Amino acid sequence: MNRQIVHVDLDAFFASVECLLNPSLVGKPLLVGGAPGGRGVVSAASYEARARGVRSAMPMAQALRLCPEAVRVPPRHGTYGHYSRAVMALLAEYTPVVEQVSIDEAFLDLSGTEGLHGPAEDVARAIQGRVQAEHGLPCSLGVATNKLVAKIACSQGKPRGLVVVPPGGEAAFLAPLSIESLWGVGEATGKRLRALGIDTVGDLASWTEASLRSLFGEAGTQLFRAAHGIDESPVSPDRERRSYSHERTFASDESDVAHVRRTILAMSDDLAAQLRRDGTVAQTVRLKLRSRDFTTYTRQVRLEHPTDVADEICSAATALLEENWDRRSLRLVGVGVTDLLGHGGIQLSMFDEGVQRQRRLSQALDGIRARYGHEAITRASLAGNHSGGEDDLEDEP
Repeated sequence: MNRQIVHVDLDAFFASVECLLNPSLVGKPLLVGGAPGGRGVVSAASYEARARGVRSAMPMAQALRLCPEAVRVPPRHGTYGHYSRAVMALLAEYTPVVEQVSIDEAFLDLSGTEGLHGPAEDVARAIQGRVQAEHGLPCSLGVATNKLVAKIACSQGKPRGLVVVPPGGEAAFLAPLSIESLWGVGEATGKRLRALGIDTVGDLASWTEASLRSLFGEAGTQLFRAAHGIDESPVSPDRERRSYSHERTFASDESDVAHVRRTILAMSDDLAAQLRRDGTVAQTVRLKLRSRDFTTYTRQVRLEHPTDVADEICSAATALLEENWDRRSLRLVGVGVTDLLGHGGIQLSMFDEGVQRQRRLSQALDGIRARYGHEAITRASLAGNHSGGEDDLEDEP
C-alpha cells in the first residue's frame, strides 16, 4: 500500500502573523527582523518583498536597499510560537503521526486514515481551509507517497498552493525541476553537478548509481535515489531533540555586564518555557560567546540535577560567563541546554523547597502566557529590555 504523506508549510509565517495582527500591512513589502543600523538580518519577508530580491538571513540594510519602501517590524518570537502551536494542534486532529520540523512546517502521515477523513488530497484541502479560516494564516501543502517528494511539491506550489503527486508519478514530477530543488543539494553540490552537465533532476536521473557513487561516494547513492523520487524515511512524531538554544546578536558590540546578564536571563526564561512545554528537563547548560573580532567559544556545565527552571539555567550560564568572559566587547551571546530527559528525569525529593516553589510559579506563568500571550507578563528586571539586536532560536533535532 502506498503511503500518503502531506507536507504543510505556513507561507511567509512571521510576516503573515504580523499582517494578521496589523491588517494595514497586508499587500505591502514587509520585513521582519532587526534594525538596519546594527547587525539586524531579515528573519522573514513577505512575498511582495521577495519579488524585489529580498531573502531570509539577508542583512537588513541590504534588504532595505533592494526594497526601500518596505515596512520593517521587529520579530515577536513568543507570538509566533503561539500561532505555531495552534496550527500543530489542528494538524494532530487528522493523525497522531505528525512530525514538526520547524516552527512553521510539518509532515503528516495519513496512511490508513482514508476511512476516517477521506483521501489525502481532500484532507490537505480541508487543512488549508481551516488554517486560513480558524487562524487567519495562509499555507501551502504537498501530497505524495514520501517526505522528499511531498516537501518539494509543497515548495513548488507556494504561496497558497496545493500540489498532489500521484503514486508512480514521483520521477516524472521531479524530472523538469532544477537540480537545486532536491533536498540536500546546496550551492557547492549544485555547481559540481552543473559542471557535469546536470542541470535538472531528470538529467541526474539519467546517470547510473555506480557512476554517481564513483564521483560522490556514498552521497552518490542518495543523489540517485532522490532523482528517482525514492525516500523511505518515516514521519517521526517522537523525533528526539538533542538540545535547545537561543542566541542574541547585539545591535552594537556590548561590554555592559548588567546588559549581558539580563540578556542571558531573558534567554533562560524562554528556554525553560520550551522545556516545560515539551515535557522535558535539561542536565547540561551551554554558553556561547562571540567577540567583536568573531572569536567564538562555548563552555558548558553539567547540573547537579536536571531542571526546567529559568533561574537555575540562568545561574549556570551566568557562572560560565563570569569564569570565561575577559570583558572584551561581545558581538553575540547564546544560551543552550542539552542532555535532555523526559520529566521522569526529575526526582522531586532531590529538590529543595525553594526550587519546587520556583517550578510551581513558572507553571503558573506558563498558564497566564498561554491564555493571554507571551508578552502578558514578564520579569520586572526585563521590562523594556530590548536591545534592538537579532534573536535566533534553534531547536536541534
